[in-house]
Amino acid sequence: MKLSELRPAKGAKSASKRVGRGKGSGLGRTAGRGNKGMGSRSGRGTRPGYEGGQMPLQRRIPKRGFHNPFRKEYSIVNVGDLNRFEAGSVVDFDALHAAGIVKNVRDGVKLLGDGEVNRAVTVKVDKASREAARKVAAAGGTLEVSSSC
Repeated sequence: MKLSELRPAKGAKSASKRVGRGKGSGLGRTAGRGNKGMGSRSGRGTRPGYEGGQMPLQRRIPKRGFHNPFRKEYSIVNVGDLNRFEAGSVVDFDALHAAGIVKNVRDGVKLLGDGEVNRAVTVKVDKASREAARKVAAAGGTLEVSSSC
């Protein structure tokens, strides 16, 4: 057998339908799209959430509350996570990201007071709670809060 003699298995390949090519083709006139309606038009297809004319779920369910489009979403770091770093090191976003504590960039990093820190480190974050600031200072470290956010 030669490479030029290779053929697909019998019935594996079929000719594509040639729609809209006259009555004799079997797919003339409406070209297999049926009569009228959304599916028969060009550019057909339904938009996401369309339920065939029924009132869509998104419009049926009650709406409550308020979504603030200007809300700041901070990546959370707890004081207990700072024990991973060496004493005297500078802990900023890049160091936290490299250590795998902060996964994705949001509107900044906020330090919260959960856990205990027993190393003196310099922490540079966008926000911090009072308890977190107290615990970092008690361990002999410094906390620098940037006002960029």
